[in-house]
Amino acid sequence: MEKTAAFLKEAGTYYLATTDGDQPRVRPFGTVNIFDGKLYIQTGKSKDVSKQLHANPKAEICAFKDGSWLRIACELIEDDRREARESMLNAYPQLRAMYSEDDGNTEVFYIKNATATFSSFTAAPEVETF
Repeated sequence: MEKTAAFLKEAGTYYLATTDGDQPRVRPFGTVNIFDGKLYIQTGKSKDVSKQLHANPKAEICAFKDGSWLRIACELIEDDRREARESMLNAYPQLRAMYSEDDGNTEVFYIKNATATFSSFTAAPEVETF
């Protein structure tokens, strides 16, 4: 999980794919945080991505940096603990202009059943599962 977290942080922006019925939806994300031994992302409950993840937690994440890319096939599971939200916001204090642990909108998901595949055109793929 640590290699995956480091890659996502260094990439800065990654893309999260969900489904909306039978339609794939992809959007940029930038939050990633290790808390309580799990890798987390953050969004707002008012966003379509939240509704899509609650309807179907299966997702994929893709990031690219320095000629290499990472794809993560996973499930994203909501963690409604205040401590999880607080940890994310402490890791990204700039989000506090829009979010708070207690605003009823801030939502964090941890990555479960992940297969993270690191690829490039110059090396064999590496896989990290968690």
